[in-house]
Amino acid sequence: MKNSMNAEQLKNMFLSVAQKIVDSEDFLTEIDIKIGDGDHGIGMSVGFRNVLKELPKCQFTGAEDVFKMVGTILLDTMGGASGVLFGTMFISGIIKRPVSEEMKLSDFAEVFRKSLNALQQRGKAHIGDKTMIDAFEPAVIGLEESVCNGLSLVDGLNVAAIKAKEGMEYTKQVVAKFGRAKSYGEKAIGLQDAGATSVWIIFQEIADWSTGNLS
Repeated sequence: MKNSMNAEQLKNMFLSVAQKIVDSEDFLTEIDIKIGDGDHGIGMSVGFRNVLKELPKCQFTGAEDVFKMVGTILLDTMGGASGVLFGTMFISGIIKRPVSEEMKLSDFAEVFRKSLNALQQRGKAHIGDKTMIDAFEPAVIGLEESVCNGLSLVDGLNVAAIKAKEGMEYTKQVVAKFGRAKSYGEKAIGLQDAGATSVWIIFQEIADWSTGNLS
């Protein structure tokens, strides 16, 4: 079992993630239309369709460069709040980080922790606010705990996916503190957040790709 990913593997992994998001457009739209603006699925699909289009053209030597390119494409093509948030998810974690040939589980934990901190500084959201943070923070904690427990890369990424899903499910239990969903108050209970759902899809596909290609 391989315990690290090089740039080419990261590229292929994110192409798989992009395809999964594009395939989930209707699912994300259905979720968002209930308590949001109804455009989350379309926005995510637009961004990740461009990842599918542009990423194959790129040649990378450093692992961090793959993250930067994915985030830049999303930031440039999605527009709106989601473009900034999901662009930040991939870009902020690699700022000022030395370029490395491969990424281990500890690198994934460090990169996504920095991105999480940047998102929280930007948006001020916390666990329980019914946002993407409800799925992202548990995923990051799952990565960090997996590093401490000496898990393999594949097993650690699977833990992150499980934690992201638990966080997504948790959004059904709380009222929203941000966005259009905030106006629904208690009526939003029982409905999941679209942004948290997208985070779960991303981590689930990262885990699934890793299991299928690194095991």
